[in-house]
Amino acid sequence: MLESCAEKTYAATTISDIVARACISRTTFYKHFPDKRTCFDATLEFALDELRAVAAASVSRADSPAEAVRKTSAALLETLAARPELAQLLAAEAVAVDPASPHRYGQILVPALEGLWSKDGTPVRHTDPGLVAGRAHLLIFSEIAGGRADRLPQLHPEMVYLALVPFAGHEEAVRQSRLAHEDICADAVAQP
Repeated sequence: MLESCAEKTYAATTISDIVARACISRTTFYKHFPDKRTCFDATLEFALDELRAVAAASVSRADSPAEAVRKTSAALLETLAARPELAQLLAAEAVAVDPASPHRYGQILVPALEGLWSKDGTPVRHTDPGLVAGRAHLLIFSEIAGGRADRLPQLHPEMVYLALVPFAGHEEAVRQSRLAHEDICADAVAQP
């Protein structure tokens, strides 16, 4: 499903495309999924689980909340750049299939951020954290739609700022965004 959506879009993907790529029979497909949409939903869950694992592996308990956000956003953007079919599924195809998917992403992202910044179980907020998911999705979608998935890591400073400003405030978000920019510059110098 992931490969077919990347090549043909969800709308153009057929069960025949899926079973041919998976090297399985239609009977086997239907033993696991009643229809194409259910297969797509399972693929989307798989993609989200993969990104959750990347996020979890990118940080340590010793990281401050701001460091955790910076490290996690870098790891996620690198993963999406390396796997453009995953980025397309999450940023474009999921929205085409279910226009409420950006809201769903916000329901995953915002509580994760709140958990980093909560004091006594109540998150400290400087601004609405819902802005993070919407703006992040728009930035990623723009790069994917433009065929520039390889440039997703360049969004790192802006993503860091967006994720931090609701909880850490403007000054810390700017500081961490600058550090993210320095990381990008250091990576560019290190590459041949």
